[in-house]
Amino acid sequence: MKQVMKSSWIGVSTALLIFVIIGIIFDQTHQGFLPLENYQYTKMAVGTIIVGLGFGLPSLIYDKEQIPYSMQVLFHLGIGCAILLITGYMVGWFTNLVGAFIEIGMSLVVWIGFAYHYRKEAKQINQQLKK
Repeated sequence: MKQVMKSSWIGVSTALLIFVIIGIIFDQTHQGFLPLENYQYTKMAVGTIIVGLGFGLPSLIYDKEQIPYSMQVLFHLGIGCAILLITGYMVGWFTNLVGAFIEIGMSLVVWIGFAYHYRKEAKQINQQLKK
């Protein structure tokens, strides 16, 4: 249960951070004019939480050492990207294929960042264990 909460927290907090940063970028590039109607901001915020859970919870697959790493990645990113595409389309983050590819590309960049971080952490732990 503790690991589920941790994965959920990491996924949701990362998604919300990205949501805020992108919101700031859009606000600046549109010179402070971002018209939102029909609870669009609320829909996007809830969608962000759903996407965070969609990437955070499947990351628990990495705890299953008997599953090959490539399958773990496929499972994790497959579920996360599917939820991202469905949710993103429903809340209006993108309306065409280019937008969808940009969203998938961003999620791959985030995944690479996390993979690098955890690989570096594992290397440090292994070095400490050898001492």
